[in-house]
Amino acid sequence: MSLLYRIRQALASSPIAQRHHFSTSSVLSPNSTTPLTSKEKTRAALSLLKSEQNPHKILEICRAAFLTPDSHLDRIAFSVAISKLSSANHFDVIRQFLEEELKSRPDLKTERFASHVIVLYGQAKMLHQAVETFQQMDRLGIDRSVKSLNALLFACLLSKDYKELKRIYLEFPKIYSIQPDLDTYNTVIKAFSDSDSTSSGYSVLAEMERKSVKPNATSYGNMIAGFYKEEKFEDVGKVMKLMQDHGVHPGIGTYNIRIQSLCKLKKSSEAKALLDGMMSRGIKPNAVTYSHLIHGFSKEGNLEQAKKLFKTMVSRGCKPDSNCYFTLVYFLCQGGDFESALSLSKESMEKGWIPQFSTMKSLVEGLVSISKLEEARELIKQIKEKVNKNVNMWDEIEAGLPQ
Repeated sequence: MSLLYRIRQALASSPIAQRHHFSTSSVLSPNSTTPLTSKEKTRAALSLLKSEQNPHKILEICRAAFLTPDSHLDRIAFSVAISKLSSANHFDVIRQFLEEELKSRPDLKTERFASHVIVLYGQAKMLHQAVETFQQMDRLGIDRSVKSLNALLFACLLSKDYKELKRIYLEFPKIYSIQPDLDTYNTVIKAFSDSDSTSSGYSVLAEMERKSVKPNATSYGNMIAGFYKEEKFEDVGKVMKLMQDHGVHPGIGTYNIRIQSLCKLKKSSEAKALLDGMMSRGIKPNAVTYSHLIHGFSKEGNLEQAKKLFKTMVSRGCKPDSNCYFTLVYFLCQGGDFESALSLSKESMEKGWIPQFSTMKSLVEGLVSISKLEEARELIKQIKEKVNKNVNMWDEIEAGLPQ
């Protein structure tokens, strides 16, 4: 039985925890008399966080849920709370909450939670606090390792502070006697690629070789994406050659990076040729591959090719996600193909995915413009059955339709 588990059991059975339990019921589920499980608490918290604006109530919801970094769902709740607080510029509230949680709860005095706090500070663009948290870990009785160093580098990446990331990468391993690992180097390469300094990634690869850390597909993939963005196509070839020389075979992940990069450069036809070449080598495309191509061709106005790829995608057993539907419906409306947009939007809504209000309004108006009034009315009816917000606006649109 782990120490962390024993601490949690002790906390759960303490009088404070019992009082906490009753308070959580009133905050998270005021109409319920039965105790909530940990998962139910988090689900209730997530539901409340989506609509809550008051910063102090956001904290109250998080505390009532007794969140930990051990649960994926809890980590999502933490992230949603911090996003809401940072978007409303409640930075003092974020600092107060994260510092109190780190210092007051024995079960959270772990490197795992400290690393999570560091990443959340990065998400909120509060990098100074992220660095401070890393530096103060020993005072809190928490050991540092490469895990927390990687969290700090990732926080820099989230904050887009590439200068600070480079400083930490060069100085902190020596100061704190931490040996970088594969994740460390991959984060640094990603930072160079994101900041249009992808060529600096070669020096990181050299350092990895000196330290006997073998690069993986992610290491090379980050560089490939960066060189495409900078339109340094010769370097893309060099990196592909390096992969081959080091026995790293380009799989679907690498091809998806290349296809997405070409589509972003409005070279979707080249991306499609790459898809054909990939398939001739026996590598099967996945839903992500097709989504990149559909988005690329749609943005370039080649809607026939986008529709064709969508049909191919479905026929090959790849399931389009909500974004794929939303992208295609949006661009089909922009291109005036309202009948295809209607068919796809119905498919999407059957799966519970409703394109955003402006897209659906455009579709309704488009259907009216091609004398498909009954279809427009039926679409509004279906939307109103599935959505809670903008219902009044849909009522107005419906009332404004030709009689």
